[in-house]
Amino acid sequence: MQNLLPFAFYLSSQKHIFIKTDIPSMPYKNRRASYNNFILIFVFLKVILNLLAISRFGFHRDELLHLALADHMDWGYKEVPPFIAFVAKITHLAFGDSLFGARVITTICAALIVWLTGKLTVEMGGKKFAIALACSAMIFSPSFAATGYLFQPVVFDQLWWVLMVWLMVKYVNNDSSPKYLYFIGLVIGIGLLTKYTMAFFGGSLVLSLIFTKQRRLLWNKHVIGGALLALILFLPNLLWQNHHNWPVFGHMDELKKTQLNFINPLDFIKQQLMSHGIAVILWLTGFFFLLFSFKLRKFQFLAFAYLLIFLFLMEMNGKSYYMLGAYPMLFAAGGFGFDRWVKTIFPLRIAILIAFILPNLILLPIVLPVLSFKQTLSFFNYINKHTEVLRSVTVWEDQQHHATTQDYADMLGWDEMTKKVADNYNIFSRDKQYQTIIYATNYGEAGALRHLGKQYNLPQPVSLASSFSLWAPPQINAKYVIYVSDTGDEDMIYYKAMLKANVKLDSVTNTYAREKGTDIYLLEPKPEFYQRYHERFIKAKKW
Repeated sequence: MQNLLPFAFYLSSQKHIFIKTDIPSMPYKNRRASYNNFILIFVFLKVILNLLAISRFGFHRDELLHLALADHMDWGYKEVPPFIAFVAKITHLAFGDSLFGARVITTICAALIVWLTGKLTVEMGGKKFAIALACSAMIFSPSFAATGYLFQPVVFDQLWWVLMVWLMVKYVNNDSSPKYLYFIGLVIGIGLLTKYTMAFFGGSLVLSLIFTKQRRLLWNKHVIGGALLALILFLPNLLWQNHHNWPVFGHMDELKKTQLNFINPLDFIKQQLMSHGIAVILWLTGFFFLLFSFKLRKFQFLAFAYLLIFLFLMEMNGKSYYMLGAYPMLFAAGGFGFDRWVKTIFPLRIAILIAFILPNLILLPIVLPVLSFKQTLSFFNYINKHTEVLRSVTVWEDQQHHATTQDYADMLGWDEMTKKVADNYNIFSRDKQYQTIIYATNYGEAGALRHLGKQYNLPQPVSLASSFSLWAPPQINAKYVIYVSDTGDEDMIYYKAMLKANVKLDSVTNTYAREKGTDIYLLEPKPEFYQRYHERFIKAKKW
């Protein structure tokens, strides 16, 4: 006993070993590993794939429209809110008119979406295997690959959607800290200035809370503060729409007549099931885990939000890509689900990861131009000859098979068209140039002549297509018109009585371009031609 006394005395002197301190232990959510370095691996992979693709082929017709908006900064446009024009202005100032410069910002945004998907997985309790599944699904999903490099509003829209979900999950995980409500309001406001679809998703998230125990989160005065912040940010666009007689409704009406009315609910469902390739298994797993898993019960509202936006867009004949931003949260939950199912068998985890990556990796050249143009053509030729299930990818809106996809075809022919217009315009005498305007019938042609025509010192084209009508002159009375149209022969028949003379100067001959056959005419109009232009200008201004 005496031998134990010195040891007991020593222990009593080391009270810090045994005596519990007054500092409370950190809650689990704060001790959870961040996995930042691991997520960065997938972020870098996304950037590398985009860098392989962003300088190939050429500008997409939609990109040419969005870049044109930067020359006419305003709080709104016919097709889109103003955010894309703001980014286009930054792109121009930072990188000039290069193709790489136009797409580098969208590449950064696509990488941020992968980052947020990884962080969302961590917030749900997922670890490395879950992160790898969720982030890989984002990188190799055909739909996200196709929309994650072009200069279009859709990639920014996806970013705001996933950021809003991440903030809501952080809000749930952090004892309802009010700061997240204001961050959410900020994201919704910027999102509404990017695409109006943010209103659908934001509304779905709020309504979804009502159906779950998380409805208590709504009974907070800061919810009103966040909503007011979103409204204040969005207000300038609302005022612009009102001042311009709500052109968004005119645009939606045109979309319904030309595109949306041909989308039936069954097609919409099929597109949602097919748009992510093999990753459909992952997001369906995530959806059911959010709906039924005890571990994810506090995030159940995300499953209801997905259902609400799905049903709404299906009823409205929405395009499949409208709800792409809702899938990162399902990938994250799906990764968590597989992480729970396959806990310790490392070889099986590797096999599952490969099984989710490999099929979509093989499909990647269909949606992302990682191959040279010649290699891409060979790839599609093989598909059309040997794979019946994939032959539809080269079917365009004309319901005919072509050598490449319609999206790729929309990136071709613009340089040829612009050069041929410039070659003819620049042989005119200086006096004749002063008496000549360039008129384009669709927004792709107008955008190409505006953007690519700078290197040839071409004057800005006139067009009544899309947002170009917002800054088109109400009257034109030039002696000559260089007329660019993809329906040139039909147009010449229509305008025959309104012209003193017309001469076909050239046409686009690129076999693989959607603009193949676009004609370039030199017109000498009569007054009736200009009167018809003014009538169409008035009609375009109605919305």
